[in-house]
Amino acid sequence: METTRSPGRKEKLKDMNHLSKSLLTELPESALLSLPEKVLQFGTGALLRGLPDFFIDKANRQGIFNGRIVVVKSTSSGDVAAFEKQDNLYTIAVRGIENGEPVSQNLISTAISRVLSAQQQWQDVLACAANPALEIVISNTTEVGIQLVRENIRQEPPASFPGKLLAFLLARYRAFHGDVSKGLVIVPTELVTDNGDLLESIILELAHLNKLEYNFIEWLENACTFCNSLADRIVPGMPAADKAAEIFSELGYHDDLLIMTEPYCLWAIQGDEKTAAVLSFREAALESVIIEPDIDRFRERKLRLLNGTHTLSCGLAHLSGFTTVHDAMESAEMEAFIRNLMLEEIAPAIPYPLPPGDATTFGLQVLDRFRNPFFQHKWLSITVQYSAKMRMRIVPLLLEHYRKKTEPPQRMALGFAAYLCFFRQPTWQIQDEQADRLTQKWETETPENLTREVLSNTELWDSDLNELPGFTGAVTEFVNAILEKGARQVLHDLIQLNETEHITNTPA
Repeated sequence: METTRSPGRKEKLKDMNHLSKSLLTELPESALLSLPEKVLQFGTGALLRGLPDFFIDKANRQGIFNGRIVVVKSTSSGDVAAFEKQDNLYTIAVRGIENGEPVSQNLISTAISRVLSAQQQWQDVLACAANPALEIVISNTTEVGIQLVRENIRQEPPASFPGKLLAFLLARYRAFHGDVSKGLVIVPTELVTDNGDLLESIILELAHLNKLEYNFIEWLENACTFCNSLADRIVPGMPAADKAAEIFSELGYHDDLLIMTEPYCLWAIQGDEKTAAVLSFREAALESVIIEPDIDRFRERKLRLLNGTHTLSCGLAHLSGFTTVHDAMESAEMEAFIRNLMLEEIAPAIPYPLPPGDATTFGLQVLDRFRNPFFQHKWLSITVQYSAKMRMRIVPLLLEHYRKKTEPPQRMALGFAAYLCFFRQPTWQIQDEQADRLTQKWETETPENLTREVLSNTELWDSDLNELPGFTGAVTEFVNAILEKGARQVLHDLIQLNETEHITNTPA
């Protein structure tokens, strides 16, 4: 944050208090800057600063967790100068829709105590292992980060994130002479299924490859807890220049580390009561930080209701002329399609038992998230690896639908039809491994034959979708309608038909 001088941290908070013009800016107490370091975090990215660090800062403000984060910058790109310049303070601008109402809130986070470069300050990183107050490790090194690299962890530093973490854990084991009470709770947030289990398996294999002592490996298994977790919050980071300028004007200062987030936030962590006691920051946000022995339901409902709705809507929305998700939600017809698809067809077909009303409650929150005018999520971005997403997210829903009903789901059928038509004579770049094959089929096959052949491809879907009663016919009908009338008109006709059926079925 730019000021006219370079004050100390407490003085800088006073400056920000003086500069801030927004009544909606939550300013922290200077006492928060003196809290002990209880968390080691691998990664400086926006998701970490907007979700785990957000919760920790919130808990500190309430006098609950009372601990700060020392961050390890793992990559060689960039430096830590921006954090040093701002004494590790940064602004979180929360913008969006919640319960149908606009949300605009700013807060200054004091969660981070310092940022260390793994490349240049590795010994300083290892020195943190001797801190008796340290309890937690958090990471987000992207999906690529949790991979086994066969390396010598005695390098300074090791190349991979698991290598760095293993070296750190070894340093902690030695610093406390194998004291089992000094084990750490390790919570990765990378978008990988069972991320904690995967990271633990890599750490143990890497320990064996490096021929580390048996007692240390036993300490890893007994003293340290690796937790699977699901982080769910849209945190695009620094907003576009015009939006950023508006926020800086509102704040009264410039912040190079400002991040924007949506109001919705969820961090589901797989753990028991002992784990929950260590992750005590959850007490400040019990509805948003969930610690349970099984978190599959949170992953499943997000995969189907949020990601699945995106996938089944993206082709239709793009072909109908909508550029972003927000644009589509501004259209009454597209909004109705998305809402009814999500709540009437996807929610009942989720292949996992959810508590009563859970799917509807979450679905309504998702609709608010889709309406967020501050995030410009492009439909074409959602079509990346379209075919793989249809197989993973949608086919299980379709099969579950037919376990309960015999008639084809109309909106899912239209979503499949739009998926097929998306590959016909594209004038945009498609990033999909099936793209060339599907585009070529449009050059040689009739719509009827193409639909039947693609739906029967068990290599693509792991099932023959032609065997689902009435589904091939429904998809074919929608494909022909899109080719004849255009996607926007087909959408209009379906909404009109749904409204007519609703009126007909409503008791007098």
